[in-house]
Amino acid sequence: MTKELSILDIKGAEVGQISLDEKVFCVEPNVHVMHMALRRQLNNGRAGTACAKTRAMVSGGGRKPWKQKGTGRARAGSLRSPLFVGGGVSFGPSPRDYSFKMPLKVRRLALRSALSSRLLSSIVVKDFSQIDEPKTKLMVEALKALKVEGKILIIADDKAAENAFLGLAVRNLPNVKLILPSNLNVKDILEADNVILTESAVKEIQERLS
Repeated sequence: MTKELSILDIKGAEVGQISLDEKVFCVEPNVHVMHMALRRQLNNGRAGTACAKTRAMVSGGGRKPWKQKGTGRARAGSLRSPLFVGGGVSFGPSPRDYSFKMPLKVRRLALRSALSSRLLSSIVVKDFSQIDEPKTKLMVEALKALKVEGKILIIADDKAAENAFLGLAVRNLPNVKLILPSNLNVKDILEADNVILTESAVKEIQERLS
């Protein structure tokens, strides 16, 4: 089954219709799968390089600092104990891999769920060919005409000829993020208040996820 959605130009005028595959854009959002996909994306982005030396790794401390008895002080076997300045760290972090895997079918379900959850706040535009100069002002005017605000995600191929100046026009707007259809991810979709897709991006996403 398909769902019809209007295609707009960047001035907000309707220029056609596009059929959305309901298996991609109109599924019942699976919150658990989206949560897993978001955790996976965040975890896979962690460096995992935090490291602290234990008492076994800190150099020095081979000599007993003072005799066992008779000093009135607590007994000590090494100055590299966690009790001393310059000593090792108890239960400190060590390098590790935080990433985990998800089956491809589950990752695709998460993307379909995220797209479906944002359907009501999604807009399809023909392309950005009317932005014929690399000027932020033109992009601001386009966003006003499309009546979108807040965090905005634009899914478009900025390497295509019709979107030649899109990347330069949006890069100074802190509330706008531009990604390629091939880089579609759950985090960016869920963080956005509004999603703008080009007609070609919709077709590419449907080919990939349907």
